[in-house]
Amino acid sequence: MALVTVVSSYWLGRAGYKQVWDLQLALHSRIVAGNQPPTLLLLEHKPVITVGRHGDTSNVYLSENELAAKGVELHRIERGGDVTFHGPGQLIGYPLLNLKIPGLSVSEYLRRLEESLIVLLSRYSLETKREPGFTGVWHQSGKIASIGIAVKRWITFHGFALNVTTDLSYFKLINPCGLSRPVTSIQQLTGLSPDCRQVAQEYLSAFRKAFGVESSDLISGWPSSERET
Repeated sequence: MALVTVVSSYWLGRAGYKQVWDLQLALHSRIVAGNQPPTLLLLEHKPVITVGRHGDTSNVYLSENELAAKGVELHRIERGGDVTFHGPGQLIGYPLLNLKIPGLSVSEYLRRLEESLIVLLSRYSLETKREPGFTGVWHQSGKIASIGIAVKRWITFHGFALNVTTDLSYFKLINPCGLSRPVTSIQQLTGLSPDCRQVAQEYLSAFRKAFGVESSDLISGWPSSERET
């Protein structure tokens, strides 16, 4: 069963975390009000560490001031999960979808989100999987994609982070997801250095397959009059 009819899909480029967080909240309100179609935002972030609503700040090894000196922001946010890093070379996906349309549970939504990434990574000849009891996507060498979502009034926001050509040294600043386990990337595993815009385009078809939906072609730019500042 399709989750939604047609999803509007956007490529935002590289953007600051707060601007895109605000955009998600604005789009969420529009979807609740019936003034915005279901939407998928794909982008890269400038360097930032985020702590989920139940996250343990002891998993961030530096103070906020020390992080700022390294050009890394810190935000405490309402998604699930613990601590993670976002930055250049990492594909970020924020689906804003209404789960009530097909009556999807949150857990089923998470499994489909994982499946979309597993399908995408198979196109790079990477065999990845879920791990029981954990959310995300794993290769035998480490975690390659993190997932942390929020759901309010049955509308999803936040989403996933897939390491494409990410500088993995940033993960030394944190205990990723509180798991004390290695992380990896498409680049580290394959030697390839695909552009995140290219991977975003490839992700669209994987998203359509996993969720059984249609979507617009990837639109370069921000929805409506929203722009990064």
